[in-house]
Amino acid sequence: MNLALWLERVAQSAPDRPALFHGRDLDASYGEFYARVMAVAGWLGAQGVSPGDRIGLFMKNLPQYLVAQYAIWAAGAVVVPINAKLHPREAAWILDNAGAGRCFTSPGLHEGLCAVSDIPCHDVSGLDYEAALAHTPRATIAPRDAQDLTWLFYTSGTTGRPKGVSITNRMLQTMALSYFADVDEVTGEDTALYAAPMSHGAGIYNLMHVLKGARHVTPVSGGFDEAEIFDLARHHGRVHMFAAPTMVKRLTDTAKETGETGTGLRTIVYGGGPMYVADIVEAVDHFGPIFVQIYGQGECPMCITALSRAEVADRTHPDWQARLASVGRAQSVVEIAIGDETGAPLPPGEVGEIMVRGDTIMAAYWQNPEATAKTVVDGWLMTGDMGMLDAGGYLTLKDRSKDVIISGGANIYPREVEEALLLHPSVREVSVIGRPHPEWGEDVVAFVVCDGALDEAALDAHCLDLIARFKRPKAYVAIEALPKNNYGKVLKTELRKMLKEA
Repeated sequence: MNLALWLERVAQSAPDRPALFHGRDLDASYGEFYARVMAVAGWLGAQGVSPGDRIGLFMKNLPQYLVAQYAIWAAGAVVVPINAKLHPREAAWILDNAGAGRCFTSPGLHEGLCAVSDIPCHDVSGLDYEAALAHTPRATIAPRDAQDLTWLFYTSGTTGRPKGVSITNRMLQTMALSYFADVDEVTGEDTALYAAPMSHGAGIYNLMHVLKGARHVTPVSGGFDEAEIFDLARHHGRVHMFAAPTMVKRLTDTAKETGETGTGLRTIVYGGGPMYVADIVEAVDHFGPIFVQIYGQGECPMCITALSRAEVADRTHPDWQARLASVGRAQSVVEIAIGDETGAPLPPGEVGEIMVRGDTIMAAYWQNPEATAKTVVDGWLMTGDMGMLDAGGYLTLKDRSKDVIISGGANIYPREVEEALLLHPSVREVSVIGRPHPEWGEDVVAFVVCDGALDEAALDAHCLDLIARFKRPKAYVAIEALPKNNYGKVLKTELRKMLKEA
């Protein structure tokens, strides 16, 4: 079924219920939300958009984000969400690879994308969007099947280019229903607050809140601001939000400094990176039992494991510290196994690759059968993460087999940064690794073999021309030669050792 039907049903049963807010200000009721969606869907049809077509969303967090998203679905098309922090050239590459016919943008991003992409871009503050809202509404929501593509999410890979994860209606339906079973309850009195990018997991969590007729709030800042979050939580009440572990720590530190108690915060779901036990203990001690942990991947969105609020807050169980260091137990709709090098299952207590099977794992990488064959094997998603299951079914992450750097909850893949740096005329060789950071979890360090002296300012400016600001190295280390094995492969373990010793 088409996921836009969930919005239609709430609009039919409770049209006056508040739906979209920008900060404290009401932007639309559910009836108005649905009417805008159907008008924009009608306009898309008039532009030649057909079921299955891909349409980009390169936008900051705004109420119009959800209108555009549901309008794309109502027209039977596929959403291609793009992180607003990406460089316009990176966004243009994604749109081109997806074969997107057009893209909705927001102020501050529109101009940059238009300068590097030829596809039609529609600023939600501009005349195109005004015309769309005034268009004759689409009569009915386009029928879609469970296996149809609905969300084409680009996740970076070690090849240096993002891969499109093909996410179907069934996957997102199942994820939403599993949320009620394993993560949290939702009612029409609740508020979803979008302080993390709506292009990622925080955004797809809108589904269960639309289904239940809850309120949707985008901060006026467009992102994560601790004082603003506390203010909106007090104002709206019963707030749910998704947060990376670094965001949880920043909320805790700010609250302790300012005397904030977190009034109005009902649930904070955290994930997207390692959470230190000491940090979550401190957060629970200050805010109370409002935290739930999830573990997922783009290839199995938000839906591998969960650690309940009771377990996160429990300090009486004999194994509470080990459980708190875990990422919880399998969500209801998936199976989890730990595999050896051949994919054969390992017994509890053994470390191996985390494998997941169920209706929430991806159908395929977009137009990439080779990568799909390596990642989905005999129905199992090979996550590339190393972990261990204990006898109680709790999964503990041990390491990442891929060299992904997780900084502030965002994935940074070294190859992307390395390829950008290698385009600079002074750089002969480069290798990028992550180093521990007290606030962001990790930050990026580049070991560079240069012709001449290393010019950090020049390399920084070069990176800012090619990749998103958050991906650029925070430190550069000049090195005469990169350590390599007999096959010419860079030994990143040696670089990490050098960095630690330094």
